[in-house]
Amino acid sequence: MPPLLIAFDGPAASGKGTLASVIAADYGLPFLDTGLLYRAVGHVARERDIDLEDAQALGEAARFIHPTLLEDDALRGREAGEWASRVAAIPEVRAALKQFQIDFAHQASGAVLDGRDIGTVIAPDAQVKLFVTADPETRARRRFLQLVKVNSALTFEDVLSDIRIRDERDSSRSSAPLEMARDAVLLDTTNLDIEAAIEAARSIVKARRGDV
Repeated sequence: MPPLLIAFDGPAASGKGTLASVIAADYGLPFLDTGLLYRAVGHVARERDIDLEDAQALGEAARFIHPTLLEDDALRGREAGEWASRVAAIPEVRAALKQFQIDFAHQASGAVLDGRDIGTVIAPDAQVKLFVTADPETRARRRFLQLVKVNSALTFEDVLSDIRIRDERDSSRSSAPLEMARDAVLLDTTNLDIEAAIEAARSIVKARRGDV
Protein backbone atom coordinates (compact mmCIF):
# COMPACT_ATOMS: atom_id res chain seq x y z
CA MET A 1 0.00 0.00 0.00
CA PRO A 2 1.20 3.56 -0.68
CA PRO A 3 2.16 5.76 2.29
CA LEU A 4 -0.90 7.15 4.09
CA LEU A 5 -1.38 10.83 3.27
CA ILE A 6 -4.17 12.74 5.01
CA ALA A 7 -5.19 16.33 4.22
CA PHE A 8 -7.13 18.57 6.59
CA ASP A 9 -8.41 21.89 5.25
CA GLY A 10 -10.75 24.51 6.62
CA PRO A 11 -11.09 28.07 7.87
CA ALA A 12 -9.43 29.61 10.94
CA ALA A 13 -10.35 28.14 14.36
CA SER A 14 -12.41 25.31 12.89
CA GLY A 15 -10.51 22.76 14.96
CA LYS A 16 -8.70 21.19 12.03
CA GLY A 17 -5.26 21.52 13.63
CA THR A 18 -6.31 19.70 16.79
CA LEU A 19 -8.02 16.96 14.80
CA ALA A 20 -5.09 16.59 12.41
CA SER A 21 -2.59 16.25 15.27
CA VAL A 22 -4.72 13.56 16.93
CA ILE A 23 -5.08 11.59 13.70
CA ALA A 24 -1.33 11.89 13.07
CA ALA A 25 -0.68 10.43 16.54
CA ASP A 26 -3.21 7.64 15.92
CA TYR A 27 -1.33 6.47 12.84
CA GLY A 28 2.19 7.39 13.90
CA LEU A 29 2.56 9.88 11.06
CA PRO A 30 4.58 13.11 10.91
CA PHE A 31 2.34 16.18 11.19
CA LEU A 32 2.69 19.66 9.71
CA ASP A 33 0.54 22.64 10.64
CA THR A 34 1.16 24.60 7.45
CA GLY A 35 -0.38 27.72 8.96
CA LEU A 36 2.75 28.01 11.12
CA LEU A 37 4.81 28.48 7.94
CA TYR A 38 2.82 31.59 7.05
CA ARG A 39 2.87 32.79 10.64
CA ALA A 40 6.66 32.42 10.57
CA VAL A 41 6.90 34.50 7.40
CA GLY A 42 4.70 37.17 8.93
CA HIS A 43 6.79 37.15 12.11
CA VAL A 44 10.02 37.50 10.15
CA ALA A 45 8.51 40.29 8.07
CA ARG A 46 7.56 42.18 11.19
CA GLU A 47 10.96 41.66 12.83
CA ARG A 48 12.79 42.83 9.69
CA ASP A 49 10.30 45.63 9.04
CA ILE A 50 9.45 44.27 5.58
CA ASP A 51 6.62 46.14 3.89
CA LEU A 52 3.63 43.85 3.33
CA GLU A 53 3.29 45.39 -0.13
CA ASP A 54 6.82 44.20 -1.04
CA ALA A 55 5.93 40.81 -2.51
CA GLN A 56 9.47 40.10 -3.71
CA ALA A 57 11.03 40.69 -0.27
CA LEU A 58 8.37 38.58 1.41
CA GLY A 59 8.93 35.78 -1.08
CA GLU A 60 12.67 35.91 -0.34
CA ALA A 61 11.97 35.73 3.39
CA ALA A 62 9.70 32.72 2.87
CA ARG A 63 12.43 30.80 1.09
CA PHE A 64 14.54 30.80 4.24
CA ILE A 65 11.89 29.57 6.68
CA HIS A 66 13.35 26.65 8.64
CA PRO A 67 11.35 24.07 10.63
CA THR A 68 13.01 25.20 13.87
CA LEU A 69 11.34 28.60 13.48
CA LEU A 70 7.94 26.92 13.82
CA GLU A 71 8.61 26.16 17.48
CA ASP A 72 8.50 29.85 18.48
CA ASP A 73 5.57 30.49 20.84
CA ALA A 74 5.21 33.97 19.33
CA LEU A 75 3.66 32.33 16.25
CA ARG A 76 0.55 31.26 18.13
CA GLY A 77 -0.87 34.64 19.11
CA ARG A 78 -3.62 36.73 17.57
CA GLU A 79 -1.23 39.18 15.91
CA ALA A 80 0.79 36.40 14.28
CA GLY A 81 -2.46 34.99 12.89
CA GLU A 82 -3.36 38.33 11.33
CA TRP A 83 0.07 38.70 9.72
CA ALA A 84 -0.11 35.11 8.48
CA SER A 85 -3.45 35.74 6.78
CA ARG A 86 -2.03 38.79 5.04
CA VAL A 87 1.21 37.23 3.78
CA ALA A 88 -0.61 34.02 2.76
CA ALA A 89 -2.51 36.04 0.14
CA ILE A 90 0.77 36.92 -1.62
CA PRO A 91 1.53 34.56 -4.55
CA GLU A 92 5.31 34.92 -4.13
CA VAL A 93 5.07 33.69 -0.54
CA ARG A 94 2.85 30.74 -1.45
CA ALA A 95 5.18 29.78 -4.28
CA ALA A 96 8.22 29.91 -1.99
CA LEU A 97 6.60 27.64 0.61
CA LYS A 98 4.88 25.25 -1.80
CA GLN A 99 7.77 22.83 -2.38
CA PHE A 100 8.51 22.56 1.35
CA GLN A 101 4.93 21.43 1.93
CA ILE A 102 4.87 19.06 -1.06
CA ASP A 103 8.09 17.40 0.09
CA PHE A 104 6.72 16.98 3.63
CA ALA A 105 3.49 15.52 2.32
CA HIS A 106 5.17 12.97 0.08
CA GLN A 107 7.84 11.58 2.38
CA ALA A 108 8.12 7.80 2.47
CA SER A 109 6.54 7.53 5.92
CA GLY A 110 3.31 9.23 4.86
CA ALA A 111 2.09 12.41 6.59
CA VAL A 112 -0.79 14.47 7.91
CA LEU A 113 -1.02 18.16 6.96
CA ASP A 114 -3.52 20.84 7.82
CA GLY A 115 -4.03 24.16 6.11
CA ARG A 116 -6.17 25.92 3.54
CA ASP A 117 -5.08 24.31 0.26
CA ILE A 118 -3.70 20.89 1.21
CA GLY A 119 -6.31 18.79 -0.56
CA THR A 120 -6.54 21.08 -3.58
CA VAL A 121 -2.95 22.23 -4.24
CA ILE A 122 -0.33 20.64 -1.99
CA ALA A 123 -1.59 17.06 -1.88
CA PRO A 124 -4.46 16.54 -4.34
CA ASP A 125 -3.43 12.86 -4.34
CA ALA A 126 -4.11 12.42 -0.59
CA GLN A 127 -6.00 9.21 0.15
CA VAL A 128 -8.08 10.95 2.80
CA LYS A 129 -9.27 14.57 2.70
CA LEU A 130 -11.34 16.33 5.33
CA PHE A 131 -12.75 19.83 5.18
CA VAL A 132 -13.34 20.95 8.76
CA THR A 133 -15.54 23.96 9.41
CA ALA A 134 -17.93 25.58 11.90
CA ASP A 135 -20.00 28.75 11.86
CA PRO A 136 -18.06 32.02 12.43
CA GLU A 137 -19.54 32.66 15.87
CA THR A 138 -18.55 29.22 17.13
CA ARG A 139 -15.04 29.55 15.76
CA ALA A 140 -14.67 33.02 17.24
CA ARG A 141 -15.83 31.77 20.64
CA ARG A 142 -13.25 28.99 20.60
CA ARG A 143 -10.45 31.33 19.57
CA PHE A 144 -11.52 33.97 22.10
CA LEU A 145 -11.34 31.47 24.97
CA GLN A 146 -7.78 30.63 23.92
CA LEU A 147 -6.53 34.18 23.43
CA VAL A 148 -8.19 35.91 26.37
CA LYS A 149 -5.97 33.90 28.72
CA VAL A 150 -2.99 35.97 27.60
CA ASN A 151 -4.83 39.19 26.69
CA SER A 152 -7.58 40.08 29.15
CA ALA A 153 -8.43 43.24 27.19
CA LEU A 154 -9.51 41.21 24.17
CA THR A 155 -13.23 41.13 23.36
CA PHE A 156 -15.31 38.48 21.62
CA GLU A 157 -16.33 41.08 19.02
CA ASP A 158 -12.66 41.71 18.17
CA VAL A 159 -12.06 38.02 17.56
CA LEU A 160 -15.26 37.58 15.52
CA SER A 161 -14.26 40.51 13.33
CA ASP A 162 -10.81 38.95 12.82
CA ILE A 163 -12.38 35.61 11.86
CA ARG A 164 -14.68 37.19 9.30
CA ILE A 165 -11.88 39.25 7.77
CA ARG A 166 -9.63 36.20 7.53
CA ASP A 167 -12.42 34.11 6.00
CA GLU A 168 -12.95 36.72 3.30
CA ARG A 169 -9.23 37.10 2.65
CA ASP A 170 -8.60 33.34 2.52
CA SER A 171 -11.56 32.65 0.22
CA SER A 172 -11.02 35.52 -2.20
CA ARG A 173 -7.26 35.50 -2.73
CA SER A 174 -6.10 34.83 -6.27
CA SER A 175 -3.50 32.21 -5.31
CA ALA A 176 -4.79 28.89 -3.87
CA PRO A 177 -7.96 30.21 -2.22
CA LEU A 178 -9.63 28.31 0.59
CA GLU A 179 -12.05 25.84 -0.95
CA MET A 180 -13.22 22.31 -0.35
CA ALA A 181 -11.71 19.65 -2.59
CA ARG A 182 -14.34 17.80 -4.61
CA ASP A 183 -13.38 14.47 -3.01
CA ALA A 184 -13.11 15.78 0.56
CA VAL A 185 -15.49 14.85 3.35
CA LEU A 186 -17.16 17.80 5.10
CA LEU A 187 -16.93 17.79 8.90
CA ASP A 188 -18.95 20.57 10.53
CA THR A 189 -17.92 20.89 14.17
CA THR A 190 -20.35 23.69 15.09
CA ASN A 191 -22.36 21.47 17.42
CA LEU A 192 -19.61 19.05 18.41
CA ASP A 193 -17.37 19.15 21.46
CA ILE A 194 -13.74 18.17 21.02
CA GLU A 195 -14.26 14.49 21.88
CA ALA A 196 -17.16 14.14 19.43
CA ALA A 197 -15.20 15.96 16.70
CA ILE A 198 -12.23 13.64 17.19
CA GLU A 199 -14.43 10.55 16.94
CA ALA A 200 -16.09 11.94 13.80
CA ALA A 201 -12.69 12.55 12.21
CA ARG A 202 -11.51 9.07 13.15
CA SER A 203 -14.62 7.54 11.59
CA ILE A 204 -14.10 9.48 8.35
CA VAL A 205 -10.46 8.37 8.10
CA LYS A 206 -11.33 4.74 8.80
CA ALA A 207 -14.16 4.77 6.26
CA ARG A 208 -11.98 6.30 3.56
CA ARG A 209 -9.25 3.73 4.25
CA GLY A 210 -11.77 0.90 4.17
CA ASP A 211 -11.19 0.00 7.82
CA VAL A 212 -14.94 -0.12 8.54
